[in-house]
Amino acid sequence: MEQKHLENFKAWFDEYVVGFYNDDEYNNANIKLKDDHTRRTCEYTRYLAAHLQLDDNQKRIAQAIALFHDIGRFSQFRDYQTYNDPKSVNHCMLGLKVLRQHKILDPLDENERQIIEKAIQCHGMRKLPASLNGDSLFFAKIIRDVDKLDIFYIVTTQYIEYEENPDEFKLEVELPNVPEYSSDIVKEILAGKRVDYNVLKTWNDMKLLQLAWIYDVNFIPTLERIKQEKFLESIISYLPQAEDIEKVKEKVLNYIDYAIENGI
Repeated sequence: MEQKHLENFKAWFDEYVVGFYNDDEYNNANIKLKDDHTRRTCEYTRYLAAHLQLDDNQKRIAQAIALFHDIGRFSQFRDYQTYNDPKSVNHCMLGLKVLRQHKILDPLDENERQIIEKAIQCHGMRKLPASLNGDSLFFAKIIRDVDKLDIFYIVTTQYIEYEENPDEFKLEVELPNVPEYSSDIVKEILAGKRVDYNVLKTWNDMKLLQLAWIYDVNFIPTLERIKQEKFLESIISYLPQAEDIEKVKEKVLNYIDYAIENGI
């Protein structure tokens, strides 16, 4: 991939996304959420690429993946008024459809196009397919890490904003904001397991699922950034004070220290 390809991709992204803004404040807040998310994910990609010492072409491929990983989110929200895939459509597959309809990746060679498409397709999966290997696996791991980094940033910011002024909160809240949480999800986290999105029933369940994401981090620099930003501590602070939540806190914080010290 040449630098001109990446610049063309960025120009197209800007032009495409601006078309989803309109006169509705709720729509614009949610479109901006994914617009800003994409741009910060690109920044996190540059951070991780530098720490992994990628060459220039690898950096461009990683940037293209970050730029387009959520391209399906915009039409998803326009058409369904939600970012909840089970209630609407798989945003990863929708993103591939958008890119193919607009022939965005056509200037690239077949190998690079397949790497980008496979990373986009897999970035939202609970677990990467066992059949994935080589560059496709490597770049899929990168986008999954940087995507988590920015979602951690987003949710910790959102929890603060919601607590301070819930009546003025303009973003979608997918699940009921009630005190309850699932003891089964707590057990999964304490067992070192990831959580299935489909079992979530409350906003607290979502917070617990986000804590379990650390079991699916692929690179040490990602864990170091999570620890540096204190994302896990922030999420935990918005969960109920309870003995089992304290056990979850101890488990995830100990895990991140162990993984950084000993390698994932």
